[in-house]
Amino acid sequence: MKQTTILGNSKLRINRIGLGCMGMSEFYGSFNEQESIKTLHKAIDLGINFFDTADAYGQGANEQLLGKAFRGSWDQVTLATKFAIVRGPNGEFLGLNGKPEYIRQACDQSLKNLGRETIDLYYMHRKDPEVAIEETVGTMADLVKQGKVQNIGLSEVDSETLRRAHATHPIAALQTEYSLWSREPEQELFDVCKELGITFVAYSPLGRGFLTGAIKSRADLEEGDWRLSNPRFTEEAIEENLKFVEVIDRIAERHGKTKAQIAMAWVLNQNDQITAIPGTRKVDRLEENFGAFNVELTEDDLAIIEAHMPSVTVGERY
Repeated sequence: MKQTTILGNSKLRINRIGLGCMGMSEFYGSFNEQESIKTLHKAIDLGINFFDTADAYGQGANEQLLGKAFRGSWDQVTLATKFAIVRGPNGEFLGLNGKPEYIRQACDQSLKNLGRETIDLYYMHRKDPEVAIEETVGTMADLVKQGKVQNIGLSEVDSETLRRAHATHPIAALQTEYSLWSREPEQELFDVCKELGITFVAYSPLGRGFLTGAIKSRADLEEGDWRLSNPRFTEEAIEENLKFVEVIDRIAERHGKTKAQIAMAWVLNQNDQITAIPGTRKVDRLEENFGAFNVELTEDDLAIIEAHMPSVTVGERY
């Protein structure tokens, strides 16, 4: 399996398994800074060079964590961060902002948090419905001209918005949830990304941990875990959605691999440009995820998956 790819419309070569860092600062229960830094350093040792954060994760704390972990080793890192999700002083979500002045302020704050002079890949985290995509991307293009940003990305937009954005300034990456239980991007986005030379970055490729088989009931989640409020993690949804895990386990047993490795290999197998950014705080999970490169799914495996995976996932993504 091809392990690296060129980040779309750029000269940056990235590993096709990156690392989503969100859970190191918020959302998925308890976390430990030293454990997270150890995991980040191990990622570098494994050859992972693509790291994903956002200013909204821990209200800047996640960016600061990466800044601390990678100080002195940024030459080994391709760093992606994001703007647009606005949070209040107590962490409350206040909405979306894609206005030029806000984007400039957010970029400067992210650079300060990271301790860097430029951002390798700057994403619009979500589209502000009150601002035309041309205005938002035009402001991001100005940041490229100023050298504060090297490449532009978008997250969770439809194909029409992606085309309009790309016509304003070349888009390097589109980040959208994609996994065996979230396959919507196959309908249009894959084709548009291929046509325009945009790298598709799959976040939550392991279904927020569910497809690994680690979550069999709500009792497996810590108090305060964001997933407890997610529609796919009600007891009823979990019970139905375990049918996905049963099929993955069937393939995993055939290969002598873990369910996480099979689910990840399936994502990467869709085309050789897709990059996945599974999130973890732990070294052993990081190593397990990276082991997906050692999985060679057969035509028979893929046929079993297509024939036996549930056609409907119980519960909306958000």
